[in-house]
Amino acid sequence: MQRAALFSGGDAQMAAGDLGELLVPYMPTIRVPKSGDRVYKTECAFSYDSPDSEGGLYVCMNTFLGFGREHIERHYRKTGQCVYLHLKRRVIEKVPGASGGALPKRRNAKLFLADKKGLLLVTAEKEVVLLEVADSGCCHPSGLAGAADLEANSDLNTDDFEYEDEAKLVLFPDHYEIPLPNIEELPALVTIACDALLSAKSPYRKQDPDSWEEELQASKHAKTLVQLDNGVRIPPSGWKCSKCDLRENLWLNLTDGSVLCGKWFFDGSGGNGHATEHYKETGYPLAVKLGTITPDGADVYSFDEEEPVLDPHIAKHLAHFGIDMLQMQVTESGLRDNDLKPRVSEWEVIQEAGVKLKPMYGPGYTGMKNLGNSCYLNAVMQAIFSIPEFQRAYVGNLPRIFDYSPLDPTQDFSTQMAKLGHGLLSGQYSKPPMKSELIEQVMKEEHKAQHNGIAPQMFKAFISKGHPEFSSNRQQDALEFFLHLINLVERNPVGSENPSDVFRFLVEERTQCCQSRKVRYTERVDYIMQLPVAMEAATNKDELIAYELKRREAEATRRPLPELVRAKIPFSACLQAFSEPSNVEDFWSSALQAKSAGVKTSRFASFPEYLVVQIKKFTFGLDWIPKKLDVSIDMPDFLDINHLRARGLQPGEEELPDIAPPIIIPDDPKGRMMNNVMESLDIDECSVMQLAEMGFPLEACRKAVYYTGNLGAEVAFNWIIAHMEESDFAEPLVIPAYGEVASNGAAAFGAVGLDNQPPEEMVAIIISMGFQRTLAIQALKATNNNLERGLEWIFSHPELEEESEPALDMMDMDNNANASIAETGSEGPRIKDGSGRYELFGFISHMGTSTMSGHYVCHLKKEGRWVIYNDLRVCASERPPKDLGYIYFYHRIPI
Repeated sequence: MQRAALFSGGDAQMAAGDLGELLVPYMPTIRVPKSGDRVYKTECAFSYDSPDSEGGLYVCMNTFLGFGREHIERHYRKTGQCVYLHLKRRVIEKVPGASGGALPKRRNAKLFLADKKGLLLVTAEKEVVLLEVADSGCCHPSGLAGAADLEANSDLNTDDFEYEDEAKLVLFPDHYEIPLPNIEELPALVTIACDALLSAKSPYRKQDPDSWEEELQASKHAKTLVQLDNGVRIPPSGWKCSKCDLRENLWLNLTDGSVLCGKWFFDGSGGNGHATEHYKETGYPLAVKLGTITPDGADVYSFDEEEPVLDPHIAKHLAHFGIDMLQMQVTESGLRDNDLKPRVSEWEVIQEAGVKLKPMYGPGYTGMKNLGNSCYLNAVMQAIFSIPEFQRAYVGNLPRIFDYSPLDPTQDFSTQMAKLGHGLLSGQYSKPPMKSELIEQVMKEEHKAQHNGIAPQMFKAFISKGHPEFSSNRQQDALEFFLHLINLVERNPVGSENPSDVFRFLVEERTQCCQSRKVRYTERVDYIMQLPVAMEAATNKDELIAYELKRREAEATRRPLPELVRAKIPFSACLQAFSEPSNVEDFWSSALQAKSAGVKTSRFASFPEYLVVQIKKFTFGLDWIPKKLDVSIDMPDFLDINHLRARGLQPGEEELPDIAPPIIIPDDPKGRMMNNVMESLDIDECSVMQLAEMGFPLEACRKAVYYTGNLGAEVAFNWIIAHMEESDFAEPLVIPAYGEVASNGAAAFGAVGLDNQPPEEMVAIIISMGFQRTLAIQALKATNNNLERGLEWIFSHPELEEESEPALDMMDMDNNANASIAETGSEGPRIKDGSGRYELFGFISHMGTSTMSGHYVCHLKKEGRWVIYNDLRVCASERPPKDLGYIYFYHRIPI
C-alpha cells in the first residue's frame, strides 16, 4: 500500500480489495450521524478554519467535530480516532463558453457525495443535479437525486468564478488518503456514513423552541425583480404613507418605490394595510421596511410568498431609489464636501459614512460576521479582547486550555473564549489583499475582503444556550450581554485569577431617614457605572425648542421634517446627577419603625481597574413605549472621579437601628402588627384634610401622609397620583407585608444587599401594573433590584410575560446582573482598588430607537489611533463619534 502525502498534497490510489481490508480495523469507530447529532463540517472546534481554508477541514467520523490542519493531530492523540473526512473548497475560474464568454454563473454551487452514480450539485435555485463521473474525470448533468448541504461563502461568487468542492477520507496516524467518490470500493457502512455526514444540516439551525430561529430563504423574485424607471427617490427621513397619515411601520415597494403602511395588529399597532392592498392591485411582490436598512441588510417581505425573505440584490434594488446602504443619499446642492453641513443622522455619524476609511489588517484588527442581529455580541467581544487581562487569561493560556478541553470542546466556555480571542488577535483571519489577478477581480468592492473576518457561530451557540433572548436572532441590549458574559466568566474561572475582576468594584450606598436624620451604610458589588442623562442641563435649549416647533409644524402641514437638532449635554451635568441624592420609594425607617421618606446617595467604595460607563439613554414615554434619548454628551478622554470615593460613617452621624420591618398577622382584618405599632401612629391630620378637600378618599389621604413621612401635602399628593389606580387605594391603612426580610435589616428599598433578593414591595408595584409575579421577580433580579431598570427590562422582553415559574428557575443564573455575579465567600468579593483617574480606550455606540432594534458599532483606541469595528469592516477611524456612545470603557491611569 502506498502512503498518501496528505500535508504535501500527494494522492494515493488503492485497489478495491485493499480499501476494504484497510478500513476493517476502523469500522467500529465509524458512526452514521442520526437525528439529534450535531455535525460540525463548516468550522473547526479550536479555530476558525473551514473547508475554504488552505488546509481544509477534517471531520471526525465518530464525534462529527471539525478540526483544522493545526488541531487535527491534537484530537487524534487525545481520542485515538483515526478516520476523518477531509473537506476542501477551491475557487476556480470558469471555463470560457463557445462564444468566448464565461459559462453561466453557478452561484453558491455545492458539490458532494450522493450515491453510487457520482456527485451532486445543488444550485442557488435549490435545484439538485446529479453529476455522473465519466472515465475522463469530468462531470456532466444527468438528473435529479437526493440533496446534501455544504455551506458556501457568498462573498467569493462573481460572474467569472465558482466553487469546486473536494472530499476524501483520511486515516491517521499514517495519513492515508482515499479520494471520493470511491463508492463501489468502500464498505457500505462507510458509504452511508459519508453520505449522512455530508447531508447533515447546520448544527446552528433551529432544533427546539429556545434555539435560533430558522434562516430566511432568498426570495424567488429577487433575481428577476423588475424596477420601474419612474424617477422616484426616497428621502433619508420624513417618510409617510402615501395613502394615509401614518409615519410608522412603513414599507417601500421595491418595484415602483411606493411608501405604504403595513398590516394592522391585534394590539392596535401596525398600520392600515395599504402596502398589502397595493400588492393586490399591482402584483409588485417585494417590499423593504423603512428604518431597518443597515450596511448588513434590511427587513424584506414577499407578499407573493407570504413570508419574510432575503434579497441578495438588496443593495442594487435600494440604489435604484437613491438609497445607499452605507450612507443616506447626499442632497444635490452642488456644494463641495467641505461646504456641506455636518451630518446629523446617528447612523451616518456613528458609522462614519461619507468618509473614505482605510481598512486595517493584522493582529487585533479582525472583523466578525453579523450572524443576524448579532452586532451587539460582536461589539462587546471586540472590546473585551482589547483588554490585556482577557488576552492573557484565554489567548495566553491557549495551549493549556486546548490540551485540557473536554472531548466536546464546543461545550466548554474557556475553549470557546480562547478560540474567539485567538481568532481576533492572531491576525490569521485578517490579512491584506494579495496582489494576484484572482483576488483583485474577486474583490470588486473594497469593503468585501476575501477570507478576512470570522463567523462566531459556535461561540454564539454556546454562550446563548438556554437563554431565550441571546439564543434568538432578535436584537439585544449590549449592556445585558456584557453582564451575561461577565456572569459566565465568573462561573468558569481560568487559573487563580479571574479576568472579570478588572471590572468589579464596591458601591457604598448611604440611606438617610428624612425624619430622624439617621443613616444606614451598605455595600454592594457592581460592574458598571450608570450615568443619567441630565436633559435639563442641555446647552442648546433654544435650538431644541425651535426645532420642536418646526417639527410639529412640518408634521401638521405634511412637509419634510427639519434638520435634526440633537440635545448637547455637558458630561459634568451627568456626573453631578449621578452623585446627587435620590428619593427612596416606600422607605421603612427602623428608627421610626414606620414608612418614611428616605434619600440615598451612592459612592465608590473601591475603583475598578477598568471602568465601564453606561449612558442611560433608554427610557419610557408617557405612553410607556420604550424610546431612546438622542443626545450628544461631551465624554472626556481623561476622567477623574476620585471625589466620588466613599467616606463611610462620618462624625456626628447616627446609624439607623438594626431592626427588621414588622410582620403582618394575616388573620388580623385591620392589619395590627405584632408590636402594636399601629396603635401609636403619628399622622399629620392637617395634611390629610388638605388632600381630602381635593376629593380623595380619607383613608387614601391618611396612607399618603403616612407613607411620605409627614413631609407635607405636596409630597403626599405625588404619592396619591402614583397609587390611585391600585385596588386597595381607599382601603384602611396597613403596613405591607415583606416576603423576605434580611436579618441585618438592610433590605429596605434603598439598601440592596449582595443576595439580590427583590424587596416584596417592589414586586408588588410591578404586579400592580398588570405583570405576572414571576416576571416581576425575574426583571428585578436581572437589574439588581432597580425598579426603573426592571420596568425597562420587562418592556424590552415582551415575549417573557407569559413565562411560568419553571422558566424563572432557568433564568436565575444567566440573567442575574450586577450583584448576582458577585462573589460572596467569607473573604468577600475580589476587587482591584486604586486611583480614580481613567483614560478612555473604547466605546460602543447604538443606532436605532430602542435596544430591540438598530445596530451596534465599536470604536477602540489601538496603537495611538482610533479604529472602528463595524462587524466585518475594520478601518482606521477618522471621526470617532465619542459624544454618541452608549457604553464607554476606561482604564486606570497608573500613578
